[in-house]
Amino acid sequence: MSESDHLPVFHVVGFTGHRQVQNAPGLEQAIDAVLAELQRDASVEWVALSSVAAGGDMLFARTALRLGLGWEAVLPLPPAEFCRDFSEVTWSDVEALLAQSEQVRVIGSRAQREDAYLDCGMETVNHCDLLLAVWDGEPARGRGGTAEIVAYAREIGRPLVIINPRMFTVRREHFDRLQLGDRHLSRLNDLAPVPSALPPAAAEPDDDRSRVQAFHAKADHAATHSAPHFRMLITITISLHVLATMLAAATLAFDLHLPAIPWSKLLCLMAALGVALLLRYRRDRHDWMRFRLAAEITRSALATWGLPRALRLFDDFDWAGLEPLRRSLDVLQRRSARARPVEFDEFKQRYLNGRIRGQLVYFTHQEARAIPWLKRLRGGFYVVSVLAICFAAAHASHSLIPEVIAPGWVQRWVYGFSPIMLPVFAAVLISLVSINDLHRRVARYKEMQVRLEAARKEGTFVQTWGSLERVVAKAERALLQEVFEWHSITSFTESH
Repeated sequence: MSESDHLPVFHVVGFTGHRQVQNAPGLEQAIDAVLAELQRDASVEWVALSSVAAGGDMLFARTALRLGLGWEAVLPLPPAEFCRDFSEVTWSDVEALLAQSEQVRVIGSRAQREDAYLDCGMETVNHCDLLLAVWDGEPARGRGGTAEIVAYAREIGRPLVIINPRMFTVRREHFDRLQLGDRHLSRLNDLAPVPSALPPAAAEPDDDRSRVQAFHAKADHAATHSAPHFRMLITITISLHVLATMLAAATLAFDLHLPAIPWSKLLCLMAALGVALLLRYRRDRHDWMRFRLAAEITRSALATWGLPRALRLFDDFDWAGLEPLRRSLDVLQRRSARARPVEFDEFKQRYLNGRIRGQLVYFTHQEARAIPWLKRLRGGFYVVSVLAICFAAAHASHSLIPEVIAPGWVQRWVYGFSPIMLPVFAAVLISLVSINDLHRRVARYKEMQVRLEAARKEGTFVQTWGSLERVVAKAERALLQEVFEWHSITSFTESH
């Protein structure tokens, strides 16, 4: 992919197969043919995923590496426990193979051995787009065997390629469900570039960090400039209804019979309806929220760029359509960490001074903006409510002494116009607090400052990668949780 601000689309081919292999060269040739066929589609890049049990797993991993595919290893048990299933010579081969993997994940720790193997196989199916199975068609010889993994893949409809280990015939299942590429990531890639964010000509063309920076810049730019400003439009709708109510109240209180007043009320109500329809149109037509999520996820990836081990921060967030983006960022970040390691002090200072300090400034600024707004709206609500009560009390008191005639202006303003409009104004003010979610936002801004300040203090004193990774993980999960809550609240608010 030559575009300097495009992220590649990665698909995962998982593997399950028998340990006992009768004809290794023939099976290797069959696996080679399947993987080579997948590689012919240049629009996506395939990543291999498998365990490293003796037999089919190791043969698959070696073939994938030889063909130039990235390979991720998933282990059923920690290496110190997993090695008991291998001879000393074979385990040396496994360790050499694991050294070439882009990532090593351990699935089980305290589970029963057979349960761990079953969990490992199911996890492979869960995280792949296509499962390649070397299976003789016979029932599993033990818990977690190939037959069980194939049955699970069939149950969830995962595309399958099954190679018979005796005759090397190939059978495909559910291949109509294999969708190459991703429309959501393609939509993000096709956003107009931000010229100032493109890497300079002198930069390495395969500099993944520069590519991600340029991608982030255009996603952030698109989110900022395509935001439909729902809260502002809702406020306009309410204001138009209030204006229509004011005209009606003025007509009654001041005995106005101007021809322009009913037409003005009609225009206000029609305009309010038009804005409401615009709200629904923008919610249905604009994908600015996806741009904002993509920008924030990419911002987090850039902030953690350089960590020697992937934190997999996004695994717990199930945002439909964003999995290909998460996978692309994970793979690029891991490959960059292997190819261009970053020194501990360099990463630490960059993260504390850039990410943590920058977010502290952001949340402090947001709190400083939100608190006065909240105070003004809340204060206005109380003032208007008290005035409404006073005027209503004055009117009620006056009704007890009918012989006293109030001045004309009192009847018009205090007894006529104000009792109608003041409750409306009070309702509008308290509604604006709710519409803009000010109470939650102020509380969240304060909470994030406390959590980030704690991360900053802890991060200042850590001296090992392990401790720093824990600090980064806590901070990034807190920040991503903020994005997740914003997405949930915004989605709910704007869908009603």
